[in-house]
Amino acid sequence: MSWSRRIVLALTVVLAALAAALLTAPGAQAHEERPVTFPDGTGTVPKLRTGEPDLLVCKTDRAAFESRISRFPAPLKARNRTLHERCLRDGYRHLQQAVDAVDRPGLTIAILPGLYEEEPSLPPPTGACATLKAPTSSLGYQILSYEQQRQCPHNQNLVAILGKKDLQIEGTGASRLDVVIDAKYQKLNALRADGTDGIYFRNFTAQRTTFNSLYVLAADGFVIDDVLTRWNDEYGFLTFASDHGLYKNCESHGNGDSGIYPGSASDINDGRGYDVPRYSIEITGCRSHHNMVGYSGTAGDSVWVHDNEFDHNMGGASMDSAFPGHPGLPQNHARFERNLIHDNNQNYYPYVADGTCAKPPVERGYEQGVVCPQISMPPGTGIITAGGNWNLYEDNWVYGHQRTAFYLNAVPAFIRGESAWGKQTDTSHHNRYARNHLGVDKAGNARPNRSDVWWDGQGSGNCWQTDTGAASPGALPGCGARRGDVTGNADRLIGEPVKLAQLLVCADYNVQARRLPAGCDWYGARGIQRVETQLALGTSLLLALVGLALWWRRLRGSRLAGAATLIGLVGLALDVAGSTLALTPTAVPALALLLTGLWWTLIGLALRPSRPVFAWTTVALGALTLLDAFDKAVLMVPGIPLSPAWLRLLLGVIWVLWAVTAAGTRTRTGTQPPTPNPQTPARTPDPDAPDPDAPTPDAPTPAPAPHPGSHPHGGTPA
Repeated sequence: MSWSRRIVLALTVVLAALAAALLTAPGAQAHEERPVTFPDGTGTVPKLRTGEPDLLVCKTDRAAFESRISRFPAPLKARNRTLHERCLRDGYRHLQQAVDAVDRPGLTIAILPGLYEEEPSLPPPTGACATLKAPTSSLGYQILSYEQQRQCPHNQNLVAILGKKDLQIEGTGASRLDVVIDAKYQKLNALRADGTDGIYFRNFTAQRTTFNSLYVLAADGFVIDDVLTRWNDEYGFLTFASDHGLYKNCESHGNGDSGIYPGSASDINDGRGYDVPRYSIEITGCRSHHNMVGYSGTAGDSVWVHDNEFDHNMGGASMDSAFPGHPGLPQNHARFERNLIHDNNQNYYPYVADGTCAKPPVERGYEQGVVCPQISMPPGTGIITAGGNWNLYEDNWVYGHQRTAFYLNAVPAFIRGESAWGKQTDTSHHNRYARNHLGVDKAGNARPNRSDVWWDGQGSGNCWQTDTGAASPGALPGCGARRGDVTGNADRLIGEPVKLAQLLVCADYNVQARRLPAGCDWYGARGIQRVETQLALGTSLLLALVGLALWWRRLRGSRLAGAATLIGLVGLALDVAGSTLALTPTAVPALALLLTGLWWTLIGLALRPSRPVFAWTTVALGALTLLDAFDKAVLMVPGIPLSPAWLRLLLGVIWVLWAVTAAGTRTRTGTQPPTPNPQTPARTPDPDAPDPDAPTPDAPTPAPAPHPGSHPHGGTPA
């Protein structure tokens, strides 16, 4: 690697530390699991079995059962009555009992309508299970090994399904609400399926946990079919390190992280481009709403997400490379198409601020709509990609967002614990946003997003459809008709400085400590409270003071400099005004840069006669500022590893120091002798020194001065 590139990469790492809190602060709250590897990929997606069930689970209260099935269609009512009679004879009263009775692959457990609180599993651990030795996560739960899960299955799980193969668990009700599995906020997970290749879940509800309702770990083959999850501290559905998975017709709401989380999906397409042989997990026909985020996936690799609805969350969907300990980083190859992603404008952070989320989970009011956001994220956003590659976002309806439709920023590799130089800029490349329906619903009604794109500017091969009303950059790299075709491609190692500063400030969030970062509009900061406006105001005031001092001390006799200074003051004022409009597509920020660039250029020209080196430095700063305006408003300049904003910032610091020095230096005003200081003692004349007033040889003798009383032309005055 060349020394120049090493220097640029070193600068990248230093500057990327601005964004580190975006990753490290939430990272303390991310999903933490024992070390696990991906399945070998030899499995298949299981098929629904429609024959009679092998094992039955029911409650014995006949009156309650009859009440639950009273509105069923007649055939379904008759079937449930038959199954209930059979279950009373040789069935089980708790799902865990039936799971424990599974002794071979290929069995089906049917759960009859009822509320299942799994009372034998609810009590806290005792004996040896109460003293297990295991690492503790940042959230306070133990990270148990698989052997410890088998030894103490109910330390964390209401229902533990460990190592069972080709098992099908289904409710027999008319809807998924007829069978409810309720952890009552006393367990991390309502159902945990660990190492269960071929598991099939269908037609029930799981709810009220301190982590996750339905958890599938290290499975090669699973289906989640017509299942509802709700009211959990973290996730509704969590699948991790799994392959050959299918979510279909599911629903999730009321979760502090996401409704659907296919984290660390099997990384089967690593190293490929857009064309892939298959996806590890498919998600279709699901709705995820009123969560912190509808869909999320750290290392959500090779996931095909189509024909779903993500609405009324804080954010619609998110995938990232932000949290260490997730196999398959950096995230790659998600494919989103034909999804409805709309109106994700909820703001649940006030529940953190007012102390609601500090109460025990059972007292927070999840059932009444409270959600306790577990990580930092920008509300009002459609799809967030924090450090992902080769993702496809095509043919989606994305509308009604108060912030932006698409949000893309980079995540340097040292955040996930990888220090190799070559990896530090390995995210946010080749993400394609094409043929999406922006700002309009399926019926054709106008439902605009406040902006269509927020991008920090880092990465290569990213492209957007040409009809985006992007806020910044104003001119985005465009997607060609074929995947991989990009016009105006930019290849930047570092994002924009102000945007990195925003990420730094906004990331300092902690739900347990009730810490909401001041200065971040994600948490309600407005106007002068916003860090972007504070930076713009502080910078503009400094430049205005330095510029006025420079003009007054050096250039106030120049009309060119006077006009330039007025232009500069207008540009600096517009920069502050533009910072308050950062989320709205507008020409104000680019106009501010244009006027500021003209100011520096003209001031530099005015300084040439007296200070040529400083003058040309000022002209160079003006040229960089004009280039930055062009980069943001017209076309991202290709072939440069850093945005002109970074070069302008670095040279601007030097210029301010130089300008202060230039303004503070005394100016000689001509040959006028200095005024004598009356306090200075008179010097004794040296008798041997020549008389400075004596005439020099060969010089004409000056005419005598006229007498005070005489007229210069002779005679006496009248």
